[in-house]
Amino acid sequence: MTGTLLSFSMMAVSVRELSLRGMSIFEILAIRSGAALLIMLALLAARPSLRHYTLPRRIGLTLLRNVVHYISQFGWALALTMLPLAMVFALEFTMPAWTVLLAPWLLHEKMTPSRIGVVVLGLVGVLVILRPGVASINPAAFLVLGAAFGYAITMIATKKLTMTETTFGIVFWMAAIQFPLSLIGSDLQALLNMNSSHILPALGIGLGGAASHYCLSNAFRAGDATLVVPLDFMRIPLIAVVGWAFYNESLDIFVFLGALIIIVGVVWNLRAESARAGRAADLASP
Repeated sequence: MTGTLLSFSMMAVSVRELSLRGMSIFEILAIRSGAALLIMLALLAARPSLRHYTLPRRIGLTLLRNVVHYISQFGWALALTMLPLAMVFALEFTMPAWTVLLAPWLLHEKMTPSRIGVVVLGLVGVLVILRPGVASINPAAFLVLGAAFGYAITMIATKKLTMTETTFGIVFWMAAIQFPLSLIGSDLQALLNMNSSHILPALGIGLGGAASHYCLSNAFRAGDATLVVPLDFMRIPLIAVVGWAFYNESLDIFVFLGALIIIVGVVWNLRAESARAGRAADLASP
């Protein structure tokens, strides 16, 4: 889990640093997806047997997932250049609430008290962070909320894809589709003329992007989600300290309080879902 916290923070700082060096969001995402694609192609070259796992069975859903995910990444990365880092991370935690709202329509899942609770507490947390009527709202905050909504769609699409596709195939096509999308809006000359000041942040976004999801997946595999998610919340104070130390960003108590309210709703729902699954397993056992 420590690797996850450091990787997400490294990726956010890398986006900010590349932007300060004059790179556009398209070019930043081209570096990220290009690095992922190179890794996947290297694995395919080393193990040709993996090619079988890259054959998509649901092309339409694969395209939808990756286009929505790309748009969400774009909004998230753009917000990192416009908002305090801690606020971006805090608002991003609304993704589970969006997922719960979408699940009845896209996955035909029922709303339960805990699922309603995660939505209500998510809304309360956002209101605490943004404080409408008390503090001026930066429009970039809606970029993060939109990105979280898009990530929720991506999560649901991924859940459906895992029924027919392999993890390797999902990751491969994510890189293969998103790299050309990034190149469409990129200045190729800027990418080719990167200098020594770009090397560290470029490595940061490439390695951080790959390591964050790998570490998070391993954390969920090794521990219960109700333990992993609260630890993931530590991303917010960590990135807040980074923003304060390197970018002179203030430590806003309302960001921490709002994020805590959101995460309480998420953990409540996770515990309720875990208990519900346990009861279902008991009923199914002879």
